Amino acid sequence: MTTPLRLGLSMTFLQFAIGAINDIVDAPADAGRVPPKPIPAGLVEPRQARVVAALAALAGLALAAPSGPGLIALGLVVLGIGFAYDLGAKGTPLSWVPFAIGIPILPIYGWFGTTGTLPSFFGVLILMAALAGAGLAIANARADLQTDLAAGTTSVATMLGPNRSWWADAALMVAAITIGIVSLGGTGFDAAPWTLVSAGIGIVVAGLALGRRDLRRARVRAWEAQAVGAAVAATGWIAAMSPLAL
Repeated sequence: MTTPLRLGLSMTFLQFAIGAINDIVDAPADAGRVPPKPIPAGLVEPRQARVVAALAALAGLALAAPSGPGLIALGLVVLGIGFAYDLGAKGTPLSWVPFAIGIPILPIYGWFGTTGTLPSFFGVLILMAALAGAGLAIANARADLQTDLAAGTTSVATMLGPNRSWWADAALMVAAITIGIVSLGGTGFDAAPWTLVSAGIGIVVAGLALGRRDLRRARVRAWEAQAVGAAVAATGWIAAMSPLAL
């Protein structure tokens, strides 16, 4: 198994563990949801979901082990941040904090797990990822804005309101994009990375535009588009910056 594949599977299993705990916590609120989710629909018992979470976490850490104890520790940090979101921060005004901290760890996990070091340009990447992570957290909260308002839940989106939460999301994403474009100024022009960066920015902008619509489905798609766009743009940015680390 190649190192990139191993690390990709490792992070996937860690996210499975976080997602399983999230579904356990959300099961009471998800009752009656259409389409139904597995736990409230009775297809999966909470005890079974806890077993899945434990096994997925162990699998993720086991796949990290060949890269050394440093990556295992980073995997534990990923789990800690994810569980903190699931069990405490989700549905609160602080829901953006785990995103702002956790999103920058994703590229660090892959690069550090492969090389054992981090190049200097990762300082800029971490800043961009923190800004984009906070923006994505707000977009995610906006997807549940109407449900949270009806339930009396205080999230970052309900605290800011529909209009200000959109502007906060947009400002954070634009700040991340601006830093990324400016930092690429000294790398020259390579068509493939710039194409990815441009495509990613376009998807993010489309997601922001979609998020202006006052429909839950539109806000869900807006959050998804921003997440995909940010990942695509980050991939292109790292590809453009990578020669500087050689």
